[in-house]
Amino acid sequence: MPAPAELIAHARDLFADIGEITVGGLFGGSALYVEGDVMFACIIGGTIYMKSDETTVEAFVDAGSEPFTYPKKDGETVVTSLMSLPESASDDPDEARDWARLSYAPALKATEKKRIAKAKKAARKQKADKP
Repeated sequence: MPAPAELIAHARDLFADIGEITVGGLFGGSALYVEGDVMFACIIGGTIYMKSDETTVEAFVDAGSEPFTYPKKDGETVVTSLMSLPESASDDPDEARDWARLSYAPALKATEKKRIAKAKKAARKQKADKP
């Protein structure tokens, strides 16, 4: 289920300074993209989550962010590659922009991996289609 339109509009306002933001579907929410395919944030269950990795997660934790979690039958899964936007940034475009900029590097790294995998898959398909 996509995020509510008003929350998407709020996120677009918060992150307006980083460029044009497009929105796409994401398991139970909405993904926020810059540069077409770089997912730097998402909205799931009414929370804005920012892309993170081992180089940025500590900054998010220090600011009071929580990782995205979801239940599984054998317990809860914690996804530290998605950290909640710190509460102090939820109504502060300047601070939100800083968090978006921090999220950009992990988002771009993840996107580049996807681009490479997609190119390899296309090359294999093209090779398989040749007589």
